[in-house]
Amino acid sequence: MPSQPGDGRLYIDGAFVPAASGRTEAVEEKATGKRIGGYALGGAADIDRAVAAARAAQPGWAALSAPERAAHLRRFGGYLEDHYDELVEQSMRETGGVRAKAEDEVGTSIRQLALSAVQVSEHAGDILPPYKAGKLSLSRAVPLGVLGLITPWNYPMNLAMRAVAPGLAFGNTVVLKPAELTPVIGGQALAAAADHAGLPPGVFNVVTGGGREAGWPLARHPGLDMLDFTGSREVGLAISRAAAGELRDIRLELGGSNAFVVLDDADVQLAASCAMIASLEFQGQTCISASRHIVVRSVADAYLDAVTRRAAALTVGDPFDPTTVLGPLISTAQVDRVHRAIVEPSLAMGARLLTGGTHDGLFYRPTVLADVTPAMPAFREEIFGPVIPVTVVDTEAEAIALTNGLPMLMNSVFTRDLIRGYGVAEQLQAGEVHVNDAHARHGAENQMPGFTRRQWIGLQRTPLNLPAWAAAPATEES
Repeated sequence: MPSQPGDGRLYIDGAFVPAASGRTEAVEEKATGKRIGGYALGGAADIDRAVAAARAAQPGWAALSAPERAAHLRRFGGYLEDHYDELVEQSMRETGGVRAKAEDEVGTSIRQLALSAVQVSEHAGDILPPYKAGKLSLSRAVPLGVLGLITPWNYPMNLAMRAVAPGLAFGNTVVLKPAELTPVIGGQALAAAADHAGLPPGVFNVVTGGGREAGWPLARHPGLDMLDFTGSREVGLAISRAAAGELRDIRLELGGSNAFVVLDDADVQLAASCAMIASLEFQGQTCISASRHIVVRSVADAYLDAVTRRAAALTVGDPFDPTTVLGPLISTAQVDRVHRAIVEPSLAMGARLLTGGTHDGLFYRPTVLADVTPAMPAFREEIFGPVIPVTVVDTEAEAIALTNGLPMLMNSVFTRDLIRGYGVAEQLQAGEVHVNDAHARHGAENQMPGFTRRQWIGLQRTPLNLPAWAAAPATEES
């Protein structure tokens, strides 16, 4: 690709430059450990340069007409389309995800750019009811200024693009710090696209590096007008505390212990198939993955049998093997966290292992745990791995109370009665609830949290078109 993403340079003020430290680090393919590139170890000095460039460029960028900015975004998206196959394979190598996951990641990024290019050309503000006769009240959309973005490694391209695209469209400039585990697909490839699109120098900047060395200086930088962070709850809380003391605007999407609730009248086979997606898609390494399966006792045995059969049948291996369903976890640290901090302690506390619980390097077998109690790490923690912990309750009310006991982003509820499902969904304290469906399958990806609190409830009324690997194995009688 032009501009050689992966060659170990930053992108600041319209130029590919080395880090001030002069240091680089290897980018490795997660499935094989093979070196596939390098990234620059940026630091505070590089962040200062990038923010200064973005600050200088922002007035001129905002002064462009909406159609002019939209044209830049279309060229940005055109580059991604032209290099689609390369980017999909880069995502597979860097994240360890299978092809379907990578295609979704790159495709969603392209769609977000196209959507933002349209939105900025259609909406400039509102006409408001005047407070007094003879007056005219208008509101207009104005850019915030300079946006700082710190993005995670699980869906690095499109989790950056959901802020980059609308941010640029409405006249903001951007400094992006991608996760160090995915610096090419999450940052350097986007820099190459921005360079190809002819964005004016300083409008879009990418500084790669570690969290302490580059991420924290960006999070605390006084030259930002807003910081957008997606990542762990612990880091997000630290950013929030720091921002509160300095009255800085932030937007956070943090993790949580999402719940997957199966009521006594649920279609157990449907719930079990959806559980494969909710807890195991991309090895469970998303902030919307189901970390807790809360099941009413009368269907618990049938549900445990159904999810165990499905999980045990899944193929774990190299994402480039078309038979693979689950690739490697992102790092050794993540394997240790899942196995040593969550699975093993939960087993020691009395959980029962039905399948999995082993790994070969970064390749972790899909795992089902029964007899999980609220005191166990498998219930309390956001797992971020391919684990299905099942907790049994006696009543719907108990399921609701237990679900609401921990922070969460997205839940699912299974019942044959849609009205009942809607009633339960209204009582769950999550930003998004799905009835008879797995997470993120309703096309709600553009309903990002802004400055209001909104709950989104999706009701699945028609048969699901689930991927074949989520269905029951051929040996199971449905």
